[in-house]
Amino acid sequence: ISHTWFLSIIQNEFRTGKIDLDSTMNLLEKLQISFDFTHVKHVFKKTVDKRKAHTINIEDFRAIYRTIVHRPEFHELFRAYSPNCKILADTELIEFLRKEQYETEACETTALEIILKYEPIEEVRKRRQMSFEGFIRYMSSEDCSIFKNDHRTIYQDMNHPLCDYFISSSHNTYLISDQLIGPSHLWGYTSALLKGCRCLEIDCWDGSNNEPVVYHGHTLTSKIPFRSVIQVIDKYAFVASDYPVVLSLENHCSPKQQEVMADYLESILGDKLLTSTIGDTVVTQLPSPEALKFKILVKNKKVGTTEEGMLRRDLDSHGETGEISELENMSDEDETNEKAPLYPKSDSSKRKSEHRPSHPPRKKAKIKKIKIAIALSDLVIYTKSEKFVSFEHSLANQKCYENNSIGEVRARKFVLSFRFSAKEFVSHTSRFITRIYPKGTRTNSSNYNPQEFWNVGCQMVALNFQTPGVQMELQNGKFLDNGGCGYILKPEFLRNHNSTFTPHNVGRYGKPMSLSIKVISGHQLPPSNLSKTNKADPLVQIEIYGVPEDQAKKKSSVIKSNALSPRWDETLSFTVQVPELALIRFCVEDEISLVTNEFLGQYTLPLLSLSKG
Repeated sequence: ISHTWFLSIIQNEFRTGKIDLDSTMNLLEKLQISFDFTHVKHVFKKTVDKRKAHTINIEDFRAIYRTIVHRPEFHELFRAYSPNCKILADTELIEFLRKEQYETEACETTALEIILKYEPIEEVRKRRQMSFEGFIRYMSSEDCSIFKNDHRTIYQDMNHPLCDYFISSSHNTYLISDQLIGPSHLWGYTSALLKGCRCLEIDCWDGSNNEPVVYHGHTLTSKIPFRSVIQVIDKYAFVASDYPVVLSLENHCSPKQQEVMADYLESILGDKLLTSTIGDTVVTQLPSPEALKFKILVKNKKVGTTEEGMLRRDLDSHGETGEISELENMSDEDETNEKAPLYPKSDSSKRKSEHRPSHPPRKKAKIKKIKIAIALSDLVIYTKSEKFVSFEHSLANQKCYENNSIGEVRARKFVLSFRFSAKEFVSHTSRFITRIYPKGTRTNSSNYNPQEFWNVGCQMVALNFQTPGVQMELQNGKFLDNGGCGYILKPEFLRNHNSTFTPHNVGRYGKPMSLSIKVISGHQLPPSNLSKTNKADPLVQIEIYGVPEDQAKKKSSVIKSNALSPRWDETLSFTVQVPELALIRFCVEDEISLVTNEFLGQYTLPLLSLSKG
C-alpha cells in the first residue's frame, strides 16, 4: 500500500524521466517531511556522482527518501508494536502510547485523533490504522516534543500578587549590540516584546527641542526619541502575551522633559496605561497579572504615596515638581557606580588596631535631592522605585508597591553569605518585587547567570536580550513555561513570608527526583564548520541548572563523522533536589580536538516541563 501511495504522489514529477536537486527538494516538501538542505544536497550529490550526472531517476529518489526519512530507530519501535511490521491497528497504537509515551489515559479516541492527523495514506486512515509513514510523521511532530504539551498554554494560577511571579525582564532594551558605541534601535523593544519579555528598560535623557531621547548616557551609543519608543511599545506590547508590561524608567531628564514623557505615555498608550489603582485606593497588596491584563505600568521614582497621587488625579499638575531625598553612594539604579567597591579602602586601614564592627563604615553618605515632575510621578501606581538600603530597612519601612533594583555584584554577595543574608533575601523577595541588573563594567553587553538570582526568588532578573549565549538560553528556556506569557508562578517556598529556604541549604524543601535520560540518536544535525561535506563528530552534553547542589553536567560519547544520523543509545542519570527551580539544557557539540568542541545547537527547558516517553 505505501509503495502505491508513494508512487501516486511522485510519479507525475518523473514524466520526463529524471529530476534535479531543486525538484527533489520540492518533492520532499510535497511529502510533508522536514529536511535539512545541506544533508539532502549531500545525499543527492553522492547519488549523482556515481554516474557523473546532475539528475536522478525515480528509484534514486526512493533511496534518498529512505535515507532521510526511514530512520532505523523509528523502525525498531514500530516493529516492536506491529505484528506484521507493516501496520499498527488502533489497539496496538494505544499500547504504544501507554507503554512508551506514559499516556495512561490513552484510549480509542486518542489513537483515532493521531491517525486522522498524521496518517498520509487514505486507505489506511479509513481502516483506522497507521502505516510506518504515519508513524514517522507522528514521531517527528510537535505532539512528540520533549516539552510538555499542556505547558505550552497558560496553566498556572494567574491570580496571585505580582511579586509571586518570575517576570521575563530585559536590561538596556534599546541596545542591539554593546554598551559603549553600539546603535540604539527600536528593534530592541520589538524583538524583546515578541519574545514575551514583560519588563523593558528605558534610559531617558534630555534631548534638543524639548524632546526626551533614549540612549546609554555618557557613551557614544546612538539616540532614539522617547516618543518613538512608546509608539513601538504601544504596537507590540500584547502580541506575545496579554499580561502586564512594566516600563522601567532610568530617568535622567529635567522636570520639564519629564512632563513631556508623561504626556507621551498618556497620549500614545491611552487606556493601556495604568493611571490609577484597581479597586481600593489604599494599597495593601499588589494586584495579580490577571487583574492587570493588557495594562502597561510605569516603574519610576515617585513623590509621596500612591494614595496621595490618587487624590490629585483630576487636577492639572503641569509645572509642579516634587523632591525626593536619597542617600548617595549606595547607588543601585545608577549602573555606572557598580564599579565602585562596596566600602571605601581608606576606612579599613585606620581600623586595624580597633575592634572591627560587623559593618565597616561607609563613606559619609551625602543626601542627594532629585526633582520629579508630579505629572510623571502620579503615573507610578504599583511599581515605585525605592533605593535599596538593607533587608532590615525594607522590612521595617517599605510598602508592598515599592520595589528595589540591586546590581548583580551586591546581590551576589547577599546570595553567597548564606549563613545570614540568603534567608533574608528570600524573605525580601517574597514581599517586594526585586530587579537585578548587570554590572556597569559589562560594556560588551555580556550577561551573568540568572539562575543564582531566580534561586532566591528575584522576580525581575534583567538580561541583555541582544547577547546570545548560555545565559539567554536559560532565560528563553525558563520562560517557555506557562504558555510563554512572561510570568511564571514562583514555587511556594519562595512566596511564603515565613519560608526558611536558602539555595545552599534546601533542607525540608528538597523533593529529590531521579531523572534518567536515554540519548538515542540525532538526525540531520548541523555539519561541522570544518567539514566540506555534511560531517561532524557529535556528542551530547546534558546540564542541570538549579540550586548549587543540583548543578550537574554529563556527556555522551563521541560519534565519529556522522551528522546525518548519529546513534548513541546511552543513558545519563541525575538526582535533582529542587526540581521546581531546575532547568535542563541539551547541548550538541562537535569534537574538534581533545580540548575543544564547537557548539552545534542546544535546547533548554524547565525540568518539570519535560515529557516522559
